[in-house]
Amino acid sequence: MSSRIRVCLVGAGRAGKVHANSLVNHVPAASVVGIVDPDPEALRSTGDQFGIDSRFDSLEAALDNIEFEAVVITTPTFTHHPIALLAADAGKHILLEKPMALTLAECDHIMLAAERSGVLLQMGFMRRSDPEFVAAARRIQAGEIGQPMMIKSLSHGPGLPPPWARDIRTSNGMLAEVNSHDWDCTRWLMSSNPERVYAEIANFKGNAHGIETPGFYDNVLVNLRFENGGLGSISGICPCEYGYDARVEIVGERGIMQIGEAQGQAVVVCTDRDHGLVTPIYRTWAERFAWGYIREMEHFVHCIQTDTAPSVGGTDGRWAVAGVLAGTKSFLEERPVYVSEVLSDTSGASQ
Repeated sequence: MSSRIRVCLVGAGRAGKVHANSLVNHVPAASVVGIVDPDPEALRSTGDQFGIDSRFDSLEAALDNIEFEAVVITTPTFTHHPIALLAADAGKHILLEKPMALTLAECDHIMLAAERSGVLLQMGFMRRSDPEFVAAARRIQAGEIGQPMMIKSLSHGPGLPPPWARDIRTSNGMLAEVNSHDWDCTRWLMSSNPERVYAEIANFKGNAHGIETPGFYDNVLVNLRFENGGLGSISGICPCEYGYDARVEIVGERGIMQIGEAQGQAVVVCTDRDHGLVTPIYRTWAERFAWGYIREMEHFVHCIQTDTAPSVGGTDGRWAVAGVLAGTKSFLEERPVYVSEVLSDTSGASQ
């Protein structure tokens, strides 16, 4: 293995650019040796921006032409399963963006392939590496607020999801594409698996945006009960128009902890009495979690170099998918759903 970990980026879109920035500008122990995307314009744009000369329209072509130890997969969710299997079978370590896959069967296939080939599998849950979330988790684990009783997590995004992400048949909808991080961090910070889920959805803005996709929703609210008796909620809105917003509140037996804020900078401006105080807000998820993305990539590379298991892996990705499937089943059937109902479904079909 080379002294620097050679990485091939699979996906040249927005998330691909975020990871390219981390690798090229912030992780000297790694180098990007190739980039894959079937879209020529995305390939050209990201390749030019980050100086990546080796460009391919498929992972198969990259495997045939360049040498590398790891892949970072940021392609649409419905492609994760075949691409991750191909990478694992080729002996490449994998950082896989959320959602892990469409079904639990696909999650199992990916984990088994990684185990069979002896490669590392890290999920792209960047909140696990974000300095604020890491500090909060340590303080909760240290007992600072006592046993967590209730956790509330929200992710509100300003942009309209791409067509494939709006359709629950190709993405499992917003519960997966926007709220996967909420499923993961509520389970992480509560230190318990979700047991029961009740979800309500609404479509307020679809008509205004000309969206005719069956089953589309732009608002979702989920109530959770965890195996340890804790309660929780997940709020998702996309598009929310006002900016990017990701916050968590945990109420413990002895106190309360809040993570994150809507304010994007510690800057407040007042120019006249009519407008009052004005402060910037986060405009994108990449801006809000810039250090989370950098540190998760540092962690991935370090794990490869030291042959140690990532702190967030396939099991965590699988639980997030299970939550999504239970939530989707809940709003489709208009009832509370026990997560065990989807865990026992071996059909492999997405909801």
